[in-house]
Amino acid sequence: MPRDLESASFAHVRTAFLDRDGVINEKAPEGEYVGSWAAFHILPGVPEAIARLNRAGILAIVVSNQRGIAKGLYTAHEVFAMHAEFERLLAGCEARIDGFFFCPHDVNSCRCRKPLPGLFEQAAAAFPSIGAESSVMIGDSMVDVEFARGLAMPAIFIEGPPGRQKADVAAAAEMADRRVASLAEAVDLLLAGRV
Repeated sequence: MPRDLESASFAHVRTAFLDRDGVINEKAPEGEYVGSWAAFHILPGVPEAIARLNRAGILAIVVSNQRGIAKGLYTAHEVFAMHAEFERLLAGCEARIDGFFFCPHDVNSCRCRKPLPGLFEQAAAAFPSIGAESSVMIGDSMVDVEFARGLAMPAIFIEGPPGRQKADVAAAAEMADRRVASLAEAVDLLLAGRV
């Protein structure tokens, strides 16, 4: 049963883990991948939402499965380049991502592919202040919700366009603590608990 985050305080949240595709940028159709900056279409309100996290002192950490690397569709270098372009865009909005962590592996071949905890562990090693008890996961898929559950952190689910969601989207939304339409709405929830 999802916890009732509507009545819970978010005053303790110091880190927001963000999935990438479907949360920050437009998700590719199922079975396709975002492999270049030209295909990286930022969703409405995202830079402003990230800036609000920054101003509130909440770390913004991106954790993303990038299986397209393992499939040979693009390289890790191209992912770094996309993230660098995104950071340049954010800087113009007085916003920043504090850390990008991604899994380049195929399924069942590592510990860092969500929902396994490897990306959280990498982030916690880079930022010693990070703890699961003071974090939240914001994502748009079952693996994001399971990632959060495995670490005993709350999950906020972003409901995306129906044609670009996995088959288990309804179950993921049901398992999440809250569901919203956008990153901006998720940030509203977090910041409402800090006043």
